[in-house]
Amino acid sequence: MLDFSHLRCFSAVAEELHFGRAASRLNMTQPPLSRQIQVLERVLDVQLLDRTSRSVRLTAAGRSFLPEAQRILRLAETAAHVTRQVAAGKAGVLKLGFTAASAYDFLPRLVTACRAALPDVTLSLREMVTKDQVEELLAGRIDAALVRPPTTHPDLTAVRALAEPIVAAVPADHPLAGRERLALSDFQAEPFIAYAPHEARYFHDLVVGLLAEAGVQPNVLQQLTQIHSILALVRAGLGLALVPAAAERLRFEGVVFRPLVLAQPRPAELFLAWRRGDDDPLIGRLVAILAALPEG
Repeated sequence: MLDFSHLRCFSAVAEELHFGRAASRLNMTQPPLSRQIQVLERVLDVQLLDRTSRSVRLTAAGRSFLPEAQRILRLAETAAHVTRQVAAGKAGVLKLGFTAASAYDFLPRLVTACRAALPDVTLSLREMVTKDQVEELLAGRIDAALVRPPTTHPDLTAVRALAEPIVAAVPADHPLAGRERLALSDFQAEPFIAYAPHEARYFHDLVVGLLAEAGVQPNVLQQLTQIHSILALVRAGLGLALVPAAAERLRFEGVVFRPLVLAQPRPAELFLAWRRGDDDPLIGRLVAILAALPEG
């Protein structure tokens, strides 16, 4: 059976064409080096080297075997290096799920930080709603997920990644656009673009809760799923909306964003979740990167 020590000894002699220099390079003496070559030749049942008292040269079989031996040694070194990198959480593939709204601002910042801290890690990103992310996470098809609350599944661990304020989105030509700040009472009876109760459940419940606490009943004209679609209708002048602050990054022409005066702020939250007990070192590195990430 081939042994890596045999291959290293043969490669050193073949490259030096001198047993003394090869032995010195390998930090060993000549007799054990010669025995290693002899064992290798017996295993292969061929003569690899022509030896005389004055010279060493490769046989035809030796010249053919040398590049293969070198390739095997390189592969072994690469495998060992990659394994150590993976064990240290510095290499591998990290499959990360995310919601569409997190891609407006938070996800790009997280990805940039990951690429700087983990240049040898491949990020595989998948956009999904929270429900689908949880299912994929529990099935092991993704490693971590950026999800909306609640994050109380017994098989998952989660830490808060982001808490951003809710702001008002107003058509640029609307009378409310001239104010620096708005109150929820300003939405009373106003045409309103809301979130769909099932497809966008988290934002639907958040906005409905805010309005209910203020005793406000806007005139809901449309219920949509995606924030960029809601902003498109605001731009068209069909109504007002409440959106996470990151939506300002979309830079919709004809839409202005105004902070809200709230008695009790209720931010839009985003959590990083992963399988409880997952021992992948990359998860620990991701959590550390998240903890050090500056607020946007």
